[in-house]
Amino acid sequence: MTAHTAPPPSLMSGIDFRESLRRFKPQVFVDGRKVDSVADERAFQPGINAIALTYDYALKPQYAPIMTAVQHTSGKRVNRLTHINASSGDLLNKLEAVRLVCQETGCAQRYLTHDALNAIGQVSARIDDARGTTDLTDRFTHYLHRVQDQDLTLGIAMTDAKGDRSKRPHQQANVDTYVHVVERNALQNGQRGIVISGTKAIVTGAPYMHELMVMPCRNMGKEDADFAVCCAVPIDAPGLTIVARPAGRPGEKLEHGAALFSSKYGQSTAVCMFDKVFVPYDNVFYDGSNGTWEHSGHLTYSYATHHRHTCIGARAGFGDLLIGAGALMCEANGFDPGKETHLREQMVELITITESFFACGVAASVYGKADEHSKTFMPDPVFSNIGKLLLATKIYDMHRIAHYVSGGLIVTLPGPDEDHNPETAARLSEVLRANPDVPYEQRIQTARFIEDLTAGYQGGWYSVISLHGGGSPEAMKQEIYRNYPVGSKVELVERILERGIAADGSAAAAPHDPARAITKVRQPGKCCDTGCTVPGQAVMVDLPQPVAFKQ
Repeated sequence: MTAHTAPPPSLMSGIDFRESLRRFKPQVFVDGRKVDSVADERAFQPGINAIALTYDYALKPQYAPIMTAVQHTSGKRVNRLTHINASSGDLLNKLEAVRLVCQETGCAQRYLTHDALNAIGQVSARIDDARGTTDLTDRFTHYLHRVQDQDLTLGIAMTDAKGDRSKRPHQQANVDTYVHVVERNALQNGQRGIVISGTKAIVTGAPYMHELMVMPCRNMGKEDADFAVCCAVPIDAPGLTIVARPAGRPGEKLEHGAALFSSKYGQSTAVCMFDKVFVPYDNVFYDGSNGTWEHSGHLTYSYATHHRHTCIGARAGFGDLLIGAGALMCEANGFDPGKETHLREQMVELITITESFFACGVAASVYGKADEHSKTFMPDPVFSNIGKLLLATKIYDMHRIAHYVSGGLIVTLPGPDEDHNPETAARLSEVLRANPDVPYEQRIQTARFIEDLTAGYQGGWYSVISLHGGGSPEAMKQEIYRNYPVGSKVELVERILERGIAADGSAAAAPHDPARAITKVRQPGKCCDTGCTVPGQAVMVDLPQPVAFKQ
C-alpha cells in the first residue's frame, strides 16, 4: 500500500469522503479538458454530493440501524453498502437503505460497491472449493476488511466496450475493446502480479471512486481465458485514463433554479481505458488461468442478481420523489386527487407501479438463500429479475403519469430568468397562480422539479439507466425463465391429468423424465417447517422514522 492510501478512520463523513479524494491523482478528462482536482471539479459535484450522503446517513442515529451492519468476518460495524449479506434480514435492510438514500439523491451509486463485493466473495469461495484451498477466500476477506476499515467506495468496471457484438472477445479485430490480461507473474516494485489492458465503457461514478473493481461482463470460454479477469485497481493507477461525462446538470443557472434537483445530485459515467496497468496479486481475485475462466459466468450471474435486487430499492426511491411531486403539483393546480377520479387513478397507478416492483424486492429478500460455497445470502433470482424488469419497462409510465397529473406547465413555463425580470415577474406571479392557498413560487418550483426529473436531460438519463442499468430487459427475461420452476407447474398439471406424478408422490402413468427440457427446473416449495426465517436469524430493523411508506 502506498502512502497516499493510508487508511482514514472507519465510517467517514461526507466531508471526509471529499477530502479522501484528494489523496488520489487520477488521469481524468471531462468536457474535452483534463481535470486537475476531482474533489474540486464542478462537473462532478452532484455525483460527489450523492455519495457523500451515504457516508453522512450512516452517522445519523436515526438511520444507523439500516445504514450500518456488523460484518460477521471481523465483528466490526461497517457501512451497509460495503457489507456482506448473512441473512434475509440483511437483504431487507439493504433494500430499505438503498431506497432511503435514493429518495434523497435519485441515484446514490455507492450501492454497486455492495453488489460487487457480495458477488466476488461468492466466486472466490466457489473457486476455492473446486481447488480444495482457501487461498482466494483469504485474499478476498483481507481485501474486504481493508475496504470496510477505510470506508471506501468502489467503481464497478464491468461493461466492456465489446467491439463487434457478433464476435467473442478473442475474435475482436481490436483486442482492447475488452479488458484482458497481457502478462502474468509480472514483477514491479518487488511485487508479483498481472498486467491488464483494454476498455470498460460504462463505469458509474468512475472519476470520484477510490478504486475500480474490474470484472468480466459475460461468460467466457476457454479461448477467452485472458478476458476472464477480476481485480481491484486504484483510481490513479499508472496507465488508467478516465474519460467522463458531467454528473447531473452542474452549473446550469443554479442561482435561478433551472435544475432544482440535478444541480445538486447526479451521476457521472465514464469510459475507462487501461494501458498496461499493473495489478499486484493481492488485488487479483482471478485472472483466467488454471481454469478460473470457467467461473466468469457464475460471477456475472451472482453480481447481476445482487445488483438487480438493489436497483429495485434505488428506483423505488425515485418513485417516491415522483409520487410526492405529483401530489404537490395536483394541490398547486387546485385539485384534490382524492376527489378527482382521473387524478386519483393516475396517482394510484404510480403508487402501484412503485410498490409492485419494491414488493418483488421484499419477496426476493424473504426467499433469499445462502450461497452453497460462501454462505453469502443471495436474493431470490426470479423475484429480483421480475422486479428489475418491471421498473425497467415501467419507468416510462412513471414519467407519463407525472406529466399527466402535472399538466403542460412543466415544460411550457417561461424560463427561470423571468422570475427576476422586473417587467414580467409580477404579472406572471398573478396569472400563473392556481390554488390560492399555494404561493406562485411554490407551484413553479414544483413544476420545474418535475421537469428536471422527467422531461429534461436528467429525465432522459433516468429512463435509459433504468432500462439498461444492470442488463437489458432481455437478459432479465432469460434469467426469469431459466430460474422459474416451470417444471413444477408441468408436473402439477400432469398429476391432475393422471399422466405424471401421482398425488402421493409415486410415479403415475408416465414417470418423470429428467431429460425433458420443459421439466428441467423444479421446486418442491418455498416454505418449510420453520417458515421463511430460520430461528435466531437477524430480521429487518424497525426505524424510529419509517423509510418507505410503512406506518
